Amino acid sequence: MSPPHRSQHPLLRITLPPLIALGVFVAAWELGTAVLAVPAFLLPPPSAIARVAVADASTLALATATTTRAALTGFLLSACFGVLAAVVLSSSRLLERALYPYTVFLQTVPIVAIAPLLVLWFGPGDRAVSVSAFIVSVFPVIANTLTGIRSVEPALRDLFRLYGAGRLATLTKLELPAALPSIVTGLRVAAGLAVIGAIVGEFVAGFSEGGAGLGILVLSAYRQLRTDLLFAAVLCAAALGLALFGVVSFTGGRLLRRWHPSARP
Repeated sequence: MSPPHRSQHPLLRITLPPLIALGVFVAAWELGTAVLAVPAFLLPPPSAIARVAVADASTLALATATTTRAALTGFLLSACFGVLAAVVLSSSRLLERALYPYTVFLQTVPIVAIAPLLVLWFGPGDRAVSVSAFIVSVFPVIANTLTGIRSVEPALRDLFRLYGAGRLATLTKLELPAALPSIVTGLRVAAGLAVIGAIVGEFVAGFSEGGAGLGILVLSAYRQLRTDLLFAAVLCAAALGLALFGVVSFTGGRLLRRWHPSARP
């Protein structure tokens, strides 16, 4: 007996279930706030958030652009520095034991506590916010890249050594290609963390040269008890993180899908 024919488009099969769940959640939220008469300053209904998002679209767009610039700068810095640092650490076990704990420190340091120092060192604005995004997002890149390089099959290393391959050839033709799935995983995690770091940095760094970011907008809406605008700003930040994650995932999938099973449909 032949299997039933699937007429649904693959993209529809992937997107339809979460869209249905989202629709049910939004409808329940809207209905619940109306039935329970929840004050708007505590929990605004989705319709109120949508109205303020349309009314303040220009403010939200400018704030999103400002945060995007800082988050993207921090993410690119973490990608470049993270891969380079992992390559350096992988060159020597002694060097790894000496320096790797300090990379863990970057992950455990409370960014809210050191954000005032970043303002003192780099000045208020984009530079301090970008450094905040970098500090928060760099560790996953270092950790995953180092794990990927360390996970190369010993037999392949012996084969390269047998044929007289130098350190640079082994790195570029064996270790980095083999570590690419782990690097992509680290970049995916770093993409979302960069947005979080940028928002936290904006809480302290204040207005940037190009205007207020989403972090400043969240604080301003909170102080004015404009919870609907606060929700709209948070949704913009979430959408920014999701977009950055999607770009990294798409790019990584394109790089890996021809040879690595993790990226195959």
